[in-house]
Amino acid sequence: MLQHIVMWKIKAGADGSSREANIAKARSLLEACAQLVPGIVKFEVATAQPGLECTYDLVLNSSFTDRDALAAYQGHPSHAALKPFMRAVVLERQCMDYET
Repeated sequence: MLQHIVMWKIKAGADGSSREANIAKARSLLEACAQLVPGIVKFEVATAQPGLECTYDLVLNSSFTDRDALAAYQGHPSHAALKPFMRAVVLERQCMDYET
């Protein structure tokens, strides 16, 4: 099993929209990728919640059966299509992949 965790900080006012609107759009775009390829075991997208400690605005916590499944997800055209928007609105990005 391969864990794939990505966290993003979103810029204020990027892409002509508010930070909150861009967080919501990014979340929606990511959630649409949940069933793109075989081998996705878990695909959870969440945003920072008031009252809980958060240093990032958005997180993807996902699991794949193996490296090939993750590679298929990352290379899928629908996943590639969200990257220009993400590049426009992301201030910082952190990623960690590890096998369990």
